[in-house]
Amino acid sequence: MSRQVFLYDQPDRFVAGTVGLPGRRTFFLQATAGARTTSVALEKTQVAALAERMDELLDEVVRRSGGSASVPAVAPSEIHDTAPLDTPVEEEFRVGTMALAWDGEEQRMIVEAQALVELDADTDEDLAEAEERLLQDEENGPPMLRVRLTGAQARAFAKRALDVVNAGRPPCPLCSLPLDPEGHVCPRQNGYRRSA
Repeated sequence: MSRQVFLYDQPDRFVAGTVGLPGRRTFFLQATAGARTTSVALEKTQVAALAERMDELLDEVVRRSGGSASVPAVAPSEIHDTAPLDTPVEEEFRVGTMALAWDGEEQRMIVEAQALVELDADTDEDLAEAEERLLQDEENGPPMLRVRLTGAQARAFAKRALDVVNAGRPPCPLCSLPLDPEGHVCPRQNGYRRSA
């Protein structure tokens, strides 16, 4: 079966968002162009890592270009997106591997999210070889979302993604673990329940 690639070249919208209540949220990347929308599920830590690395890469592009790259220093307020995910949110796949790149000729950030794949291998060497073959297989690899963004779109995505990640449950002031509305058993309180 051939690889399914969901390609969005400068989409109308590319955002990170969630479905569910804090503590039980499912995180998504969602790309939209016209009437076409693609949503892929991923972990909270993946969203945070993607946003942080995207900002770092954009900062490096600005630094190396001496400020001549078409990348704003901060997310432009005119394209700030706080709207919820487009519904219905239908998961195409769960993300396993992500990649970022900068296309210097086109001045575009390239974001790739590849489906999670379980590999069967007996040794670490076999596993590494299987992973390498899988990544190099453009025809028969796992499904992939590939999005090309302007510098401004990438900055706006990174800002929103970090806001979404930080909008979860507040941390306990003693142990920094997330507080549920019912409270939690705080290890720094010797197991006594701490209320929110």
